[in-house]
Amino acid sequence: MRKTPSFLIAAVIGYASLFFVSSCGSDEPEPGPDDFKNITITVKGQKIEMVAVEGGTFSMGATAEQASEADSYEKPVHNVTLSDFYICKYEVTQELWKAVMGSNPSRFSGDNLPAEQISWVDCQKFIAKLNELTKREFRLPTESEWEYAARGGKKSKGYKYAGGNNVDNVAWYESNCGTSTHKVGSKASNELGLYDMSGNVWEWCQDLYGQYPSEPQTNPSGPSSGTIRIFRGGGVFAPATQCRVAKRAGNSDDYSHYNLGLRLALPR
Repeated sequence: MRKTPSFLIAAVIGYASLFFVSSCGSDEPEPGPDDFKNITITVKGQKIEMVAVEGGTFSMGATAEQASEADSYEKPVHNVTLSDFYICKYEVTQELWKAVMGSNPSRFSGDNLPAEQISWVDCQKFIAKLNELTKREFRLPTESEWEYAARGGKKSKGYKYAGGNNVDNVAWYESNCGTSTHKVGSKASNELGLYDMSGNVWEWCQDLYGQYPSEPQTNPSGPSSGTIRIFRGGGVFAPATQCRVAKRAGNSDDYSHYNLGLRLALPR
């Protein structure tokens, strides 16, 4: 049995010092089978903007632009083919979290700041309530969906970070954050119009940690067993190297931290 790399436990710890209305639904007509486009879903007065990500094949892991900063557990680079899916334009805000859950666990208070101090287990409880309210199938993105979207999907320009090669343009991280998280969407977006996929808060993925295979994969969902859940993207108390689109980190599913939140996904 392979030993879990120590980085997964330490990634956040090491850098920690590192929405009730009568109805819920979509603000736009549902896209038909040949009309795949962005949608907005409203719950308890809060709008959830979901970006349509056209599926395709991409190289996942330590690709050339990640250069010498790439870690061994980002290798080998391997081809992944994904089906169409939706991913949220923004990280889940405290306003949305409070509307659904009725409470706010976050350390840095602000309606438009990302929700944080949330474990993977907390994410599942939030999503279950959200799905009950909306009659949808929200979930966390898989790790491969997250990376594909962060890279810009079919519109990717091969950037090191989500939206560019200059980290200060696209991310809130340790060198420019001050002492807090920041309003979602206040840095530049990536090629798909997604914000904060680099920096602000780390984002939980659905997958358990597993070493990358060398063979191509289609719609992978990670290993079926393990103790470590993946999170991605870096955060305000992480260095720039941790905000790269290929960077992997994780911890146990009950772990929470004020630099750790979530972003929603939906199947097409």
